[in-house]
Amino acid sequence: MYFAMTSDWFSRFSIRFAAFAALCLAPLAHARPNILFIFTDDHATQALSAYGGMLADIAPTPNLDRIADEGMLFKRCFVTNSICGPARAVIQTGKYSHLNGFRKNGNRFDGSQPTAPKYLRQAGYQTAIVGKWHLASTPTGYDHFEVLRGQGAYYNPMLITNGENVDHVGYTTDIITEQSLDWLKNKRDADKPFLLMVQHKAPHGRWEPALRHLELFDEMEMPEPSTLFDDYSGRELPISQHKMRMLEDMNDYRLMIKYSSKHTPEQLEVFDAYFKPRNEAMLAANLSDHDRIKWNYQRYIKNYLRCVKAVDESVGALLAYLDESGLAEDTVVIYSSDQGFYLGEHGMFDKRWMYEESLRTPLLVRWPGVVEAGVVNETDIVSNLDYAQTFLDIAGASLPDDMQGASLVPVLKGNTPPDWRKYHYYHYYEHGGHGVPIHFGVTDGRFKLIRYPAPEHDTWEFFDLKSDPQELTSLYGREYPEIQANLKTQLQRLRSQYDLPEDELDGMK
Repeated sequence: MYFAMTSDWFSRFSIRFAAFAALCLAPLAHARPNILFIFTDDHATQALSAYGGMLADIAPTPNLDRIADEGMLFKRCFVTNSICGPARAVIQTGKYSHLNGFRKNGNRFDGSQPTAPKYLRQAGYQTAIVGKWHLASTPTGYDHFEVLRGQGAYYNPMLITNGENVDHVGYTTDIITEQSLDWLKNKRDADKPFLLMVQHKAPHGRWEPALRHLELFDEMEMPEPSTLFDDYSGRELPISQHKMRMLEDMNDYRLMIKYSSKHTPEQLEVFDAYFKPRNEAMLAANLSDHDRIKWNYQRYIKNYLRCVKAVDESVGALLAYLDESGLAEDTVVIYSSDQGFYLGEHGMFDKRWMYEESLRTPLLVRWPGVVEAGVVNETDIVSNLDYAQTFLDIAGASLPDDMQGASLVPVLKGNTPPDWRKYHYYHYYEHGGHGVPIHFGVTDGRFKLIRYPAPEHDTWEFFDLKSDPQELTSLYGREYPEIQANLKTQLQRLRSQYDLPEDELDGMK
């Protein structure tokens, strides 16, 4: 009898203790939220409605806008190196290109070095990446990976899945979404918090829309940027030598007039039915150079936005699953891209330059119960250099001393530290790619100083973004001498702070 009573008492005590422990651990669980990092390739802020601008009423981004409405939008998120692979290496490591070893596309990422996913695994997180990797080496630090080889294709991709090549049929944006949802629903350990990186190929060129979006915007004449016919007369020589022109370089290949062996016969049939008569009509029109630029721009921007549309649908599907599964309240959703992009501004496509359109990248963060909804951060200078430390801080993990960014968590909580950065350092290494030379520079968000150290250029540019937001006229050596002198001082300071080797300090005279 005594034993029975004791057992009953112990059973009731265990149930009550378990309930009490659950209550005590609830704040701890919330302190270790899941992280859903959604990442695109070449998505310009100009093509995200929440950012405003020329395409604000046209950009098909209601689901991305939802993240902004329910979280924080950053207006001054700057990249360290505006090119695909290097941007991704920075996010993995929290270090500038010269330290993580990935300065330009074509390099191979050293997967043995410390990365944010590795630190998160040590902290008890499950880690996964699905989509575009673009770092040449095999992903490390992930419990699960399904990644495109190289750039990947827009249709019928092969995903390297935990070391095995797996072929898929369909539109790549959709497949990345499906595989991400499959991991969330069926393959993760539900007892662990997770980091899931969903990394889309879109809207990288060639801009191949989903079949369902081919006719989107057909009846519209897209607005043109005011600098579509920029003659580059107000800047130094380097910009005039680029190879990203809407006439000479936006060729048939980039406009998707020629098709790929990656497409199925059924897909090609739909493409032919849509594009062939339009291409033939353009060729028969015998357009002038001026009108061909306008025609190329219309085709380009429509296909680009059609690719964005599929990305936004993907975001909607991911957000819907978080809602339906009850994960939304304990999941930080972060959206960004590897850099900005030119949507016809200055007559260009692509990225690379330190000019605003390619320096800025979108950053949206939703963190229920922590980040106030609908906040637009206009002033704080943040960077993709900060993402790795932010992931770790969200998870409550220790922050490595050798990471070079800063956690965005205090900024997200509305408590920007008084010593937060006032200047941002940029460095592009891929000399000659698309006619863009090596350059580096510094900006405080209003004033910008750019250095082109190569012997064939050996020049500087300086801009006041308040009076000249489109960066049409360099004021170097002409106005604001004190500000220019200060920016040179800051440039020297930052290069020293970020441990650039001496052979990368040349040209600082």
